[in-house]
Amino acid sequence: MSSYTKAIFSIGLAVVGFGAASGCASHQAARESADPALAGAKPYPLKTCIVMDDKLDKKPFVFVYSGQQIKLCCEGCKEDFDKDPQKYLKKIAGK
Repeated sequence: MSSYTKAIFSIGLAVVGFGAASGCASHQAARESADPALAGAKPYPLKTCIVMDDKLDKKPFVFVYSGQQIKLCCEGCKEDFDKDPQKYLKKIAGK
């Protein structure tokens, strides 16, 4: 393979890799916007779980509570949220 061909091939791989990476984020956004339960809800403004304060990973547990989208690090945090939702909603309000 010539150096020119290698350079073109490398650029092509970089473009494909970027497209795949950006596609994942857009796929997540499309999935959330396509979910009828999330339609019309206020978007979740934090990058952390409001129960554990851990950074959210690529697949957070998402639901709507009183018109507010909520994202938790895992489904297990929902039990704690349900015990005192107002405590956690204050974190969103005070963002």
